[in-house]
Amino acid sequence: MIKAIFFDIDGTLVSFQTHEVPASTRHALTTLRQNGIKIFIATGRGKDGLGVLEGITFDGYITLNGQYDYVGTNVIYENHLAKEDLEILLQEISKHPFPCGFTMENKKVFNYRDERVDYIHSITHNDNHPAGDVSNVVNEKVYQCMCFIDAKEEEQLMKKLTNCVSSRWYHTFCDISPKGGTKQLGIAKLLEYYGIDISETMAFGDGGNDVQMLKSVAVGVAMGNSEEALKQVATYVTDDVDHDGIAKALAHYGLI
Repeated sequence: MIKAIFFDIDGTLVSFQTHEVPASTRHALTTLRQNGIKIFIATGRGKDGLGVLEGITFDGYITLNGQYDYVGTNVIYENHLAKEDLEILLQEISKHPFPCGFTMENKKVFNYRDERVDYIHSITHNDNHPAGDVSNVVNEKVYQCMCFIDAKEEEQLMKKLTNCVSSRWYHTFCDISPKGGTKQLGIAKLLEYYGIDISETMAFGDGGNDVQMLKSVAVGVAMGNSEEALKQVATYVTDDVDHDGIAKALAHYGLI
């Protein structure tokens, strides 16, 4: 029996076309809670990017790809970049400049913005954060960095950031996080909090940063608009976000 379901946001709950949660998805989420199933967010967004979910009640949140997880006002788990890793990153963007967004609990700041950052904001409506002096981030709790580099540059950078991991859901940038916190660890922490077994879980996603999450739960659902790598590890592939994919999958499993 499924007792807990975890949802990615961008491309899963929220359409890249309308930048909203489809009406069918909102109705499905409400029905799940009425049926006694707990629902959770598992996203790369921070707390300041959850406004798109306004009007929907969730039982817990895994944010910043698992680096900051909470239920209500209770922080269940947090994991931030070490000062020495932030210093390395600052050195890199000084020597070989590229846009980098440093994400803290309730804010993000870029060293500078260019057309790549603006384009991602046009997709997510979540990356309109300011640019300015980032030298003081070494004294902040930075949970994740959004680096606008290609895959080859990412590989070279990660050789220097040995205490970190990277993930990518769009070809123009990658998210860099400290080792340890992941979406699947966030799932484990929230399941422990609620006393739910992993065998009673389902998750929905669409990006490369959802692969391990879908592999870790009992039923992993890939959206129709997902990357092929995610579809390969999914238990079930549903329709895309703009064609009632979540509602269709939940109906397929008899949950709504």
